[in-house]
Amino acid sequence: MKKRILTGDRPSGALHIGHYAGSLKNRVALQDEYEQFILIADVQALTDNAENPQKVRNAVNEVALDYLAVGIDPAKSTIFIQSMIPQIAELTIFYLNLVTVARLARNPTVKSEIQQKGFGESIPAGFFTYPVSQAADITAFGAHIVPVGADQVPMIEQTCEIVDAFNRIYGDTLVRPKAVVPESGSRLPGTDGTAKMSKSLGNGIYLSDSPDEIVKKVKSMYTDPNHLRVEDPGQVEGNPVFTYLDQFGSDSAKIAEMKAHYTRGGLGDMTVKKYLIEVMQEFLLPIRTRREEFAKDPLYVREMLIAGTARAQAEAAMTLAAVKRSMKIDYFK
Repeated sequence: MKKRILTGDRPSGALHIGHYAGSLKNRVALQDEYEQFILIADVQALTDNAENPQKVRNAVNEVALDYLAVGIDPAKSTIFIQSMIPQIAELTIFYLNLVTVARLARNPTVKSEIQQKGFGESIPAGFFTYPVSQAADITAFGAHIVPVGADQVPMIEQTCEIVDAFNRIYGDTLVRPKAVVPESGSRLPGTDGTAKMSKSLGNGIYLSDSPDEIVKKVKSMYTDPNHLRVEDPGQVEGNPVFTYLDQFGSDSAKIAEMKAHYTRGGLGDMTVKKYLIEVMQEFLLPIRTRREEFAKDPLYVREMLIAGTARAQAEAAMTLAAVKRSMKIDYFK
């Protein structure tokens, strides 16, 4: 029997190349080796978009198209919508009794995201308790492995604490997951040089971007601010243009030579950017083409999501039934 993996994305629009570098290509590679469940986390998206549900609804379809475009196969991976699995909400309620407010407040991932979003004292309760909902996401499908970025490891650690508490109190019922940080899972920087690429910061290159948009974004990319003249030595480390070339370029010898030339001086930023434009156009063309084809068949995308969600519901229902038996609240059985 294959081990299970749970992955997912918070739908805020089309996915960017940082998602591909950090998780999407790994999902394509893993879908033959593992039984993979991929969650479109619209409930999480609503924790700070409660007043803009149409945005989240539209984004669900965008994310589904991106999954198909990069090569995730619905015959091998179960793609489903979080809010359509009511068992997750029930499990969340039960798990909330196994974690304290103080423990949630100490979660470094939650603390960081609260600061990033500028909630101040007006933190939505759903956002604050999301680690518990995520524990329900993971355990509902008996996931053995959860691939995450390094910044998300504390969320999986909290899931393990909840699983341990449940199994200690009610008996061995839930699968204890393991967080796995893929080797290629480091966060890809934004085009502006900031550590995070995100839609809200407007610093991402998207899988659906047109050739003209790619040219515009790459030309405006942050480089080495001290590389003022072509003849000046430049800094490769921390330079997003070279980071992107390492991630998406296939000619490692050429990239190594460009790094050496840039470091000793004599290589202009625009020359490097022109090569990156070539690399990104070559990389994104087949993805964009497949995405456009799937977008022409919205019925197929809808039916894929319906089928995946139905399968996910069936799996979550079995977990919820086991949880209720262990808690002695399956009253009419």
